[in-house]
Amino acid sequence: MDKFDVVVIGAGPGGSALAYALKAQNKKVAIVEENLWGGTCPNRGCDPKKVILAAVDARRRAQNLVGKGLQSAPVIDWPALISFEKTFTDPVSDGTKKGLQTAGITVIDGSVKFVDKHTILADQTKVVADKFVIATGARPKLLDVDGKRYFETSTDFLKMTAMPHSITFVGGGYIVFEFAAMASAAGADVHIIHHNDRPLKAFAKADVDRLIAQLEDNGVHFHFGVDISRIENNADGYELVSAQGFSLQTDKVFCTAGRIPNDDTLALDKVGVEFSNRGIKVNDHLQTTSENIFALGDVLDKSQPKLTPVSGFEAQYLAELFAGQTQAIKYPAIPTVVYGTPRLAMVGLSVEKAEAQKDNYTIQNLDLTGWFTYHRLNEPLAYATVITSKKTGAVVGASLMSGEADELINYFAMAINRQLTPENLKQTIFAYPTTASDLTYLM
Repeated sequence: MDKFDVVVIGAGPGGSALAYALKAQNKKVAIVEENLWGGTCPNRGCDPKKVILAAVDARRRAQNLVGKGLQSAPVIDWPALISFEKTFTDPVSDGTKKGLQTAGITVIDGSVKFVDKHTILADQTKVVADKFVIATGARPKLLDVDGKRYFETSTDFLKMTAMPHSITFVGGGYIVFEFAAMASAAGADVHIIHHNDRPLKAFAKADVDRLIAQLEDNGVHFHFGVDISRIENNADGYELVSAQGFSLQTDKVFCTAGRIPNDDTLALDKVGVEFSNRGIKVNDHLQTTSENIFALGDVLDKSQPKLTPVSGFEAQYLAELFAGQTQAIKYPAIPTVVYGTPRLAMVGLSVEKAEAQKDNYTIQNLDLTGWFTYHRLNEPLAYATVITSKKTGAVVGASLMSGEADELINYFAMAINRQLTPENLKQTIFAYPTTASDLTYLM
């Protein structure tokens, strides 16, 4: 029986990156995957979503310029768009697996259960290793309501070959606002149901309120303070019902109420790995409560955003740890983006925390709608909130809303991580006119 130095469980972006890095260290490495090689992001997550957004963005930008140089906006051909999306997603799994094999990494198909701290069963194949790294990611959460079998998920949405006349999303997170913008742009009658009146809690309320208003202007219907108790299948589709008397008929209903970690089928109790409903517990070296088992990515119980680049950062850290470095992991400021219409992005200290410590921070709220960058595109919403330290003058947080926020937020992430002050920034000459050249006026 072969024995490996490290076995990675899960071949998403984080797990695959770690396997390659360890192989480059001449370690004997195996990687196990029970579903699609490559994981959620390239197969059924951020990458296909971004492909669809290319058409949605083109339509929205054209709509903003109708009467300003354009006569009309294009119409989205959803079936053709999904066919285009499949040219990106279809090759991913086989390509990922072949790439790992070509690099000399042992690839194993199968679901995993731990037998002991040094042994797993991948289906019926026994695999032994000095160390294991769990990188199994997360999956869509389904609300426990009567008729929950009728819920579809984000995976279903991204491979939906025809846009229904009416579509309903239950939840209040990132995916809701992104998919609602897509479906609305494609011509659907869109409804969003949320159990309270505060979606996207991590973002500044003022920005969220603006985003909601913009979606409403585009025809999206919001139903706040509604707890769905059952879903009934009928001749016209589905009826969503609450105990308080709410009722809504829809053609399709998607549960977009967050994700849950893929840690419940690994038999972690057999090897003393502790976990919560948020994921696997690790220390500041990404080590679980079993000393030779580590974990990374969306399967973790952590405060950092569960994003693909964060998984890659953790993979890089573990590769260095296994090569002999002993430092605890230290996360930089991590930008997060809601790919809605417009984009909503934030990084660093939140507006809410800064407002609670006004003696320490300066909060600058800017309406950018009239700035050249946004006015030339006739964007209806462009705002920025920039937070700086009163002690050092360095930028420590930013919240952005515009069609360019997903790009601009990265400059703020660099500024925060390098502790740049406005004076530092003035030493750089940016190409003009670009979103980057606005930085010297924003900080």
